[in-house]
Order: sequence, then C-alpha cells, then structure tokens
Amino acid sequence: MTITSQSDKSARPARKPRHTAKARIERVQSTAPSPVRSFADFGLPEPLSRALRDSGIDMPFPIQSATLPDALAGRDILGRAQTGSGKTLAFGLPLLARLGGGKARSKRPRALVLVPTRELAMQVADSLTPLAKAMGLWCRTAVGGLAFTRQADALNRGVDLLIATPGRLSDHVRQGTCVLSDVNFVALDEADQMADMGFLPQVREILDLTPPRGQRLLFSATLDGDVEKLVKAYLTDPVEHSVAPVTASVETMDHYVFQVSHQEKQTVVTEIGARDGRTIMFVRTKHHVDRLAERLRASGVAAGALHGGKTQGQRNRVLADFREGHTPVLVATDVAARGIHVDDVSLVLHVDPAADHKDYLHRAGRTARAGASGVVVTLVTHDQRRIVRRMTERAGVRAESTVVRPGDVELTRITGAREPSGEPVAERRREPQPRRGARGGERHGSFRDKERHGSRSRGFTGHRQSRDGSRPNRFGRGPARKQGK
Repeated sequence: MTITSQSDKSARPARKPRHTAKARIERVQSTAPSPVRSFADFGLPEPLSRALRDSGIDMPFPIQSATLPDALAGRDILGRAQTGSGKTLAFGLPLLARLGGGKARSKRPRALVLVPTRELAMQVADSLTPLAKAMGLWCRTAVGGLAFTRQADALNRGVDLLIATPGRLSDHVRQGTCVLSDVNFVALDEADQMADMGFLPQVREILDLTPPRGQRLLFSATLDGDVEKLVKAYLTDPVEHSVAPVTASVETMDHYVFQVSHQEKQTVVTEIGARDGRTIMFVRTKHHVDRLAERLRASGVAAGALHGGKTQGQRNRVLADFREGHTPVLVATDVAARGIHVDDVSLVLHVDPAADHKDYLHRAGRTARAGASGVVVTLVTHDQRRIVRRMTERAGVRAESTVVRPGDVELTRITGAREPSGEPVAERRREPQPRRGARGGERHGSFRDKERHGSRSRGFTGHRQSRDGSRPNRFGRGPARKQGK
C-alpha cells in the first residue's frame, strides 16, 4: 500500500536529479586509524560540546572522525563500519548541530532517523535524547509495540528529531498524525537489515515524502544489493567513508567453533551460561528462546528471554534486568542481533548457528564493542560442520575448531564455563566403560561375567542361557534347534 500524506499534495517540488553513476560516489577508505582528535575540533555548538564533556565523551571513534566534517558541511554521507563502532553519534551529532536554533511545527518533525527494530530505536534514543535536551530540542520515538496515541500526542506538540521504525512511521503518516514535508535531514541506520527485513518499499515511500533537497546520511555495517539501489536513488554525490572491510571482524574478538553431540549440547550450554560475566545466547525461533531460558532457570542459571513475540514492556524489562546484572544470560532471536547495546558483554554463544554470514557478524557484534574484547562461540553438531565452516569463511572469520564435552578443561579455559552451583567444572575422566548388553547386563562373554556366574552359566559363544536351560542359536536370538529336527 502506498503511503498517502495528509499534507498539501499539490505543487510538490520536483526531486532534484540523483546521480546514478557509481563513479559519482566519492570514496574515502579510512582503513588506517585517523589522527586522534577531540570533539572540540569539529566546531560543534557549545551546548553540544559541553554535554559530550559532561558525559565523559572526549575522543571520537574512527567512523566519527571520518564522517563528521563532511556531515556538518551538509554533504550526503555513505558510512560503513562495524556494528558497535560509534555510528549513532556519527549521524546524531550532525543532525542535532544543524537543528540548533529552529523550532518544530505541530505534527511536522524536522529530522528523521530510520532504524529497523524497536530495540535499536530505543538505543539510539537513549544516546541522543540527553544531547538533544542540551540543545533545547525535542527527541521522540515512533515504534511498534508502544501506545500509538501517546506517540501521536508527542508529534502534535512538535518534535525536532524523530527516531522511528518504517512500519510505525507509515501508520502515523496514513493516520495524518505525522507529516514529513519539513524533514530536511534523514539518517538511515542499519540500512542493509531494513533491506533484509523487506522494509525498503516503505523506506522509499517515506523518503519520497521528504523534501528532495534534504541531506541524507546512510550508515550500515554492509552496503550491497538493494542498499546500493537506495544509494543511487536518494543520495546526491555522497562521500563514502569506510573504516573496515565488509567482512572484517573486530581484532579484539576471538572466534571458536565447538563440536558437540546432540545428547550433551544442553549440558554444555548450561555450563557456559553459569560462567561469570554477561552472555548473550542466540537461537533461531521464539519457541526455542522460551524453552532454553526455562531450562537454564531450572538448572539454576538466571536467564531472560527476548524475542519479537513479547510486548514492548516485557522486552524493556528483560533488557533492563540484563543491563543491571540481575540476569547475566540473555537468550534472544536474531531480531535482537542489531538492537542490543549492553556494555561488557564478554561472550556471544550461537546455540543455533546463524543463517548466513551477515547474521553471524551482527550477532557477534554484541560483544567487543567500542574497543572492548570478547569471545564468540558457535555450537555445531556433526552434520552442521561444513555449513558453519563456509559461513565463517564468507564472514572473513578464522575460527578455532575443537570438540568439547561437558566438564572439559578446554571448555572452561575458553568460556569460563562452570557448574550452575558456582563450582568450576572438573575434567571428566574418559576411562572406557564396559559395553552394555541388550538387557542391561555386562558385555557377553567378558571375564567379569565368568567370574561372577561361572563358566557353566554360558555356552561356548558367551551368550546367556535361556530360561529353559537350552543354549541360544549362534545369533543369540532364541534356542538352538535340537539335533535331528
């Protein structure tokens, strides 16, 4: 369905021609660390600089150093960087700086940040709202799962910077509670995920309702496929800043592949969950999230469950408990892979392997954020080895592979796994155990049987005698035939 704006539709200014030639993109590959600079060097408004200092934010990250000068100058930006590298401030600071001194009209936001998920919208709002207040600006969110009327009331009072998901913003435009004709600044965060989730038609309709000469800032970890078409259609002479290759992994992140058996997988997951520190476990389905969280809690591991089937209030409480340390383990689906930003997540565990290399990288990006270190572990069964190996190769990851069992020393060394009681796991002794017979007895014909029962209790083949005293046949499946019959 096409979005129909409630604003004046007549005499809409013609969109300025977009340069579709790929060569028009001015590419600036910033793979080498940029010179260390202070935020004061960028000429930000004084209230904004003061708010950054008060928050203890002094030195910019590489993506911020690379993009801020061009963004503050009004250029369209194409930013590519690892998740967790500081993209929020890279587009948030220029938006707030350029909004200073203006005032929003009712229902007409002046700047827009589009994100794919509710969690990411909340994360961006948490980062930018204090800075917006310092500038005397109103920053609000419009996402699904929260009261529509409350968001409409906030828009009616006037919003300078609106952070929204495409679906909910489309609803507000259709209902006439939001008009996009004053949006001269647009930032798209995680554009590749919006493409993967099928949001690009809505994104295009939203951009078509904004002024054609507005500034566009597009940031993502990967820029390919449909995202490239979006760039050609809506960005004018953009400057591309890339601080890392598309498939590069964070240098402070260690990757491992643990091969486990189906029978021992749950025990391994439980011992890893009992470790010290914050852990995020990823699985593929909502049902598996709830089931795994329940099993962990039943084993004495405090775990929270996060997936798209929960209300926004429930999701907020789960994330709050995880941030505050009440539940050190968070079990989540991929819907949370790009929307969770929690400091000091030291381990990401792929209980179910990621569907592709993009999902792998975005799951892994929940650890080793902002220069911290972290460990990423993928659990695989025997039949998943080749698929996971191809996926990690496409992701540009060199993962150390090893076979683990519950209680292994190597499992503890890499992940800090321990028993749910808090005691370190002890390495299990792997002495060969006697094979069991079909009825639970000792191995047929063993010396222990002979010592226990005597050699007369068994025939020459070592099989037990049947109850009527006859010997079994050579297959051990019944009494042998009597001679002459």
